[in-house]
Parts: sequence; structure tokens; C-alpha cells
Amino acid sequence: MRVLSPALRLLLLAAADAFSPISIGRPSTINVDAFTVVRSGSSSTIALNQHIGSGGMADTRNPDTIQHEDPRKSISAAPSFEEYLKQRANEGTTAATAPPKPIAEGDFDATAAISAMETSQTKTVGDIASAIPDLAPKPDQSYAKNDGFTAMGNAVSLQASDAPGPANVAWISDLSVDGALSSLTIFNGPLSDVPHLIQRCFINEGMLHFFLDVRPRAYGAHDLRDADGNYPGPETLGRKAFEYSGARKDYDTKFGTEELISLLDDTVAKLEGVTKNPGLGDEGLSELEKVTLGPLAVDISMPLTSGNVDSIIGLREKVASMWLGWATDDSHAHRPGAPVNSQYVYDTKYRVCYHDDFRSCI
Repeated sequence: MRVLSPALRLLLLAAADAFSPISIGRPSTINVDAFTVVRSGSSSTIALNQHIGSGGMADTRNPDTIQHEDPRKSISAAPSFEEYLKQRANEGTTAATAPPKPIAEGDFDATAAISAMETSQTKTVGDIASAIPDLAPKPDQSYAKNDGFTAMGNAVSLQASDAPGPANVAWISDLSVDGALSSLTIFNGPLSDVPHLIQRCFINEGMLHFFLDVRPRAYGAHDLRDADGNYPGPETLGRKAFEYSGARKDYDTKFGTEELISLLDDTVAKLEGVTKNPGLGDEGLSELEKVTLGPLAVDISMPLTSGNVDSIIGLREKVASMWLGWATDDSHAHRPGAPVNSQYVYDTKYRVCYHDDFRSCI
């Protein structure tokens, strides 16, 4: 039996939190794919009742209010997003308000680094909430640090939200594990061609591992790109080659622009001691990574220094701001038809990859 490294288990947690329904039972543990999250005290099973919302997606935002004699089984009315942000800001922890203590260059404290990233990410989610009025929290799938969930002994905070109405945001996951992980995952609904956004920082043994992907919605055969950047033509793929080429051109024109490419390249270039991990076209990629990585994905590792932390925070904020600009631009909305259908199939493939077996994605 293969034992997963702590780094891989945390990355699985960050990936799985966007899709996995959570079942809580005795003993007090939550299994999220290959990762186990522990909760203090006893627990019970949570059943989520879903219905199809106005955006065409399963909507769990508004479960019926239930008053049960066991308070753990009660469901209170969901707060507005404004109320939720105020509650989070007043949780009583000092991590979001107190600046991290100065640490000598080259020996940055992991707890301070994640705290700074969490503060930045909270502001980013707040900016998104202000710009997308129908974004709402999902209390039944969110956990504050004082709820007692831990990962590898560290406190876990997961704040979930969605906007299944006109904005068509399927899921936003704001995940933080003290001293170890800061992750923002945004998946969009099928009525928009705006890319999914995945930003993840994991700290282990003095190293900062950073992953960012502005993930295309329509399949463009990016996983078939070779090491020289070439794609198979009609002699290999037939008429599909033109469909895939059109999808790549559409992505490059709207989202993968020179502005984004320059931002990524310039930031990576100024990082200290950076090492690039395998990308598209590299033999070292797993089958799962081959079918899910976007063409501009950044997957790098570097020493945990204050300069690197500041640069990564700045990059995450800028890319999230670009995503928000796309998400609020009505020109990216789809009309019913082939683009939606093709995109839905590709998005479904992602979900199967995360939920089931990567072999089904080949």
C-alpha cells in the first residue's frame, strides 16, 4: 500500500474541497479523499438536500431552517455575505489583524507566512463578494478555526460560497491550514467561458510550493502539446483538430493574453532559488495532471523567504483581480448551444478526475 507524503495529502485536501460532499461520523473524523481531517468532540452525519438553481447547477445555499433538540442537528438561517464577512473578521483570532512578526531573510516563519496569505485572501474574497451581489456563503460546507477541525495538528478554516444565479459561480473555496496551506479555488458554472482559478501555497520544511492555474473551460487538447509547444493536426485528430485549435485561440485571445503571460513570467523571474516542477509536455506528469493542467499553469518550489512570500501574495492578488474582471464582464456569458455543451463535458471530466479514477479521463 502506497503511503502518501504529507505534502501530497495536503494538496489532495486543497483539490478535493471543491467537489467532495462531507460525511461526518463516529469516530470524530472527516475523510476527504486520501486526507483525514479531525474534529474535536462528537459528531453526526450531515445530509445535503440539493435542487437545481436558476443557473442550472445544484444549489445547496438555502436548506430549510430546522430547530432540533440536539443543537448539532439544527440548521439556522444563513447569514448574508456581508454578515458572514463581519463574523469572520470578528472570530477573535489575531491572525487576520495583527501583522506577522519580522523574520530574518531566508528563515521566514511558516505560521507568519500563511497568516499573511490568509489576510490577503480574505480581502480578495471580500472584493469578489462586493463585485458579485448574488454571491452567498454556504454555511453547511464552511468551517471556522474554532470549530475544532485540524490537519496534521493545525487548525483548518474553510469558507465556501457560490453564486448560482446570473453570475454563474459554481464554487468558491477559501481554505487555510495554519502554518501549512493557503488555497483559493474558484469554479465557474456552464453559462460562462471564464476560466476556473486555482491558487495554492503549501509550506513544508522551509520550502514554499506554489501552484497557480487559470484553467480553460473548453477542451483545446492542451494535454497533447509536446515539449516544443506543438499540437497534433488534422492528420492525427481529423476535424477535431480545428475544434481544438479554435478553443485554444479563443482562450488565448480572451484570457491567456500577453498581460497575463508577462505577469507570470516577470514574477517567477524575480523569485529566489525557484525550481520549476514538471509542466505540460513533460514525461513526469501524472495522467490526472495531463488532462487538467491549463497551458499557463505555474508549479514551482522555492525557499521560504519574506521576498518570495511577498511576491507570491502580490501575484495571487493580481491574478484574482483579473479573474474578477472577466467574471463581471457580460461578454463572457454563453448562449445555449454547442459551446455550452462542449464545455460542460470538459468540466464534467474534471469532476470525474477529482472524484473517481484518473483512468476515466484518458
